[in-house]
Amino acid sequence: MNREQAVDRLATLVDRVENETMPVPVREVWAFGDVALGLDPVERLDVYLTKDVIMGGDADAAAAFEAEYGVKGIGTSVRAEWAEAHPDRVRASDNGYAAPEKCLAAELVGDSEGRSPSGSRTQSGDSEPIHLEVCNASFEDNVRQRLKGALARDAYEEVLDPRGVCLWVDGTRDEEAFDRLRAGSLAMPTLPAALGMLGADEDVAREAADVLKRRRAEQEGSSVRGDMV
Repeated sequence: MNREQAVDRLATLVDRVENETMPVPVREVWAFGDVALGLDPVERLDVYLTKDVIMGGDADAAAAFEAEYGVKGIGTSVRAEWAEAHPDRVRASDNGYAAPEKCLAAELVGDSEGRSPSGSRTQSGDSEPIHLEVCNASFEDNVRQRLKGALARDAYEEVLDPRGVCLWVDGTRDEEAFDRLRAGSLAMPTLPAALGMLGADEDVAREAADVLKRRRAEQEGSSVRGDMV
């Protein structure tokens, strides 16, 4: 997609998060990757969502949904009112519990699975090249936590590109950020330089950047990754 299309898609995502009931409360929306770098075309649209926990719960709704669909956690992991309105979009993890990140992907990006709520996968194979990162922590906190863990385990594929732009937080949209994305006017360092600013040694930062580049080239269609900090 070209940059204008990519930014329009981001605006649509923010509109929906702001005005519609999501599977879980969303506190932040960030863009990172190609669109933040001002590339045109944008090969893949990377979006980060910070989710909040659901307060309280609905035990009756959870029991009823599990009895009908075999999915646990409705009313605690995922909003009961959303699941009851959209049972076809509910996605579960391998342990049978509603998976917030997969439900958000089904709601915001859509997928081609067409399966019951008990079936899910992280790579849908859809043609729309969008990747969602979903976490309970803010983008900046998770960038640091992911890098720290990746460096400790030499698991560079877990690194999160820190070159992000906050588009929406706690109900407030940053129109200037959208304008700058459209203009491609944000000044961003190279990925190794950005990782170096966060404490990675030069050689490690280059290797991590190479790993992320290879993994990114392997991705197709829409995808989602959930994380807990």
